[in-house]
Amino acid sequence: MTTTVSRREAFALGAGVVAAVALGGAGPAFAKNDADDLVKAFTGGKTPTKGKVKLDLPDIAENGNTVPLAFTVESPMTDASHVTDVLIVADGNPRGGIATFHFSPRSGVAEAATRIRLAETQNVIAVAKMNDGSLFMDTKQVKVTIGGCGG
Repeated sequence: MTTTVSRREAFALGAGVVAAVALGGAGPAFAKNDADDLVKAFTGGKTPTKGKVKLDLPDIAENGNTVPLAFTVESPMTDASHVTDVLIVADGNPRGGIATFHFSPRSGVAEAATRIRLAETQNVIAVAKMNDGSLFMDTKQVKVTIGGCGG
């Protein structure tokens, strides 16, 4: 019997081994979530440019159950130039999609603030889509001392 392993499965297995070794073999290892796929679907496979988006998150979150998140996107928010959508993903959560915010010129500004859950230390990514199709992003790593997504 022959078993074929995809690149994604091999990567997840390798990440699990690394995590198990790092933790001294204690506890279950979790595979990476679908964050990359979510960003690719949102951008249509295009690579976002760094800039225009600013994520505001703490460097260290003592409790992953309630992590404050805010973002702003530089835009005049006019009919000619405005933000249409902002995707927020967390690359270490069991499910990477956090939220998608929708904007129009009537929004006045492209910004929002909320609280999110983070399972572990990870990167939070914000990707902004402009009305002309251009894409911008920001990424911030948050160190989580007590996870908020269960295990």
